[in-house]
Amino acid sequence: MEGKSRAARWGGRIGMLAVVLLIAAILSNHLGLLGYELPLAGFALAALLGVVAVVLSVIGLIIALGGKPGAGAALLGIVLGVVAALPVASTFVLGRGVPRIHDIATDLANPPQFEAVVALRQGAPNSLDRSAPSDLAEQQKKAYPDLVTLTVTEQPGKVYEAALATAKEMGWTIDGSTPEKGLIEATAVTKLIGFKDDVAIRITEKDGGAAVDVRSVSRVGMSDLGANAKRIRAFLDALKAKLATPAS
Repeated sequence: MEGKSRAARWGGRIGMLAVVLLIAAILSNHLGLLGYELPLAGFALAALLGVVAVVLSVIGLIIALGGKPGAGAALLGIVLGVVAALPVASTFVLGRGVPRIHDIATDLANPPQFEAVVALRQGAPNSLDRSAPSDLAEQQKKAYPDLVTLTVTEQPGKVYEAALATAKEMGWTIDGSTPEKGLIEATAVTKLIGFKDDVAIRITEKDGGAAVDVRSVSRVGMSDLGANAKRIRAFLDALKAKLATPAS
């Protein structure tokens, strides 16, 4: 019997290479070894190789179904190719339903400002000046109308401590904590890919209680795929549960 088809063999090999490249990009991004540009290029190349692996493996599978060995290798190539292409492919799918913005805040007129985080963002392509796009606030209002200032009846000091504890419980790295300013700064890292987003939490006195504003900004990427809005919602929900105080 003839050996397995070249398409099946190469599909499996390229699929394995694509997954190895994806893992290397993920690890380097988490560890911060190569900045952000090379890992991003690694994700893109892994996705491209993944697509090639799937195409070749499908051809190999068709040949194998015709009686030639190689079905196992072809199936493995398809699985590996899909895994390698999934992170990039998912960004296109998720990105279709959200605006191409990456700086989200509950107070659009006076968003919380960063201090300690500024130095950590040196070299990051996304700035903190909220100048782009020019209709950032309008796009956010349309896409996330529920993201507004949280007002609670608790005293600011108690809310600040609860907010700090909540940020830590969410697994964020606390970069700055300034009680006298009511400001907390933190970095959140996406679980799989390892992208870093920065969060500013501001607690101010309001009508005998406290107002809580949150801002979450991605360091890279034109669109955050809705991640920052999701993060703000999760934080505010967790904070309200901790305070056991309904929002007003």
